[in-house]
Amino acid sequence: MKIDGTRRDDRATELVLSYYAAFNRGDWDGMLATLADDVAHDLNQGPRETGRAAFAAFLQRMARHYREQLRDVVVMTAPDGARAAAEYVVHGEYLVTDPGLPEARGQRYVLPGGAFFEIADGRIRRVSNYYNLGDWTAQVGA
Repeated sequence: MKIDGTRRDDRATELVLSYYAAFNRGDWDGMLATLADDVAHDLNQGPRETGRAAFAAFLQRMARHYREQLRDVVVMTAPDGARAAAEYVVHGEYLVTDPGLPEARGQRYVLPGGAFFEIADGRIRRVSNYYNLGDWTAQVGA
């Protein structure tokens, strides 16, 4: 079988990998370009935020508090390309204290994480992120 990007699941994989590649470059505009205008963003242990503007504000908050790279990214897609899942390992540094979380002192952390996606019309319509907050807190709180 040749994977040539003409199948819907190939295009979905490509889209999710583009999203993460932009994240790793710190290319917020590139990330936003992969999203639908009304994207639903489910924060880990937090509320759902809706819309590209809300996602952009989230990225700015994250960039202020954390420096992260996602490694070992594996993407799995449904045959129709409408859903995808990704698993990865976050390698990060906690830069500035995030309200309600432990004090930041430049702590480094390595944490497995994952996300689920809904895809339509060549754009990401939903991103639901998951990681173990207790594990992260233990790493940065020590």
